[in-house]
Amino acid sequence: MASEVRSASAFQDDVFSQRVREQWTEQLGRRLDILIAGCGGNGATLDVDQCDPRIVGVDEDLPPLRARTAAREDLESWSLGDLRLVPIPPRSFDVVYVCFLLERVRNAELILDRLVDALRPGGLLLLRMRDRGSAYGFCDRMTPEWLRRMLWRRLCPPGSVGPLPAVYEPVTSRAGIQAYCLKRGLMIAEDYSAMSGPARRGPHAGLVGFVCRAVSALTNGRLNGAEDEIAMVIRRPQNHFARII
Repeated sequence: MASEVRSASAFQDDVFSQRVREQWTEQLGRRLDILIAGCGGNGATLDVDQCDPRIVGVDEDLPPLRARTAAREDLESWSLGDLRLVPIPPRSFDVVYVCFLLERVRNAELILDRLVDALRPGGLLLLRMRDRGSAYGFCDRMTPEWLRRMLWRRLCPPGSVGPLPAVYEPVTSRAGIQAYCLKRGLMIAEDYSAMSGPARRGPHAGLVGFVCRAVSALTNGRLNGAEDEIAMVIRRPQNHFARII
């Protein structure tokens, strides 16, 4: 398993998109079925036009997410609503891309189960999420909602979707995902970290970075003050005897 720090754009443009193209090649050119979970949020696209995939989206039914989803032209269809209930056919997709979704939903592990079940054997789960174990994630989930709404307009770049809920259940951490994959017989093929929080790319990025470093120092480094994103390439085994709990 590879583990390294890369720029946030590298996940989407270089790593994830390349893995999808490789998956397409392995399928001998058969059209890929791709599910994007979190299709209304930031960064929820893949550069895979040359593969001519069928792309389906799912997300929560929140006004900013609905507007962003409705404006997309790459989705063949999409469903918004309670992600425990929206239609997600099992074993129907070659790739499931979960993009900044798990940290903002409740019952995240149950939702992740549904998304994994949607993968065909040998399929890829591409995961991007804000890290609960980062100083940025800590500040995000501990800041009162009214204050998050006020700060969002001042700290985040124009056009950023949000502020969205900040739930951060235990699975939204590196250790949480590793334990989840171990229990369900999934293989983490690649593991990256990045700094990509919206407020760290906004007009006051220096101030936000200082706050994150200060929070990290106050916790003796227990909370990561540098990177705030986890990105993983996870594979569902081909072997149908793989243990699924």
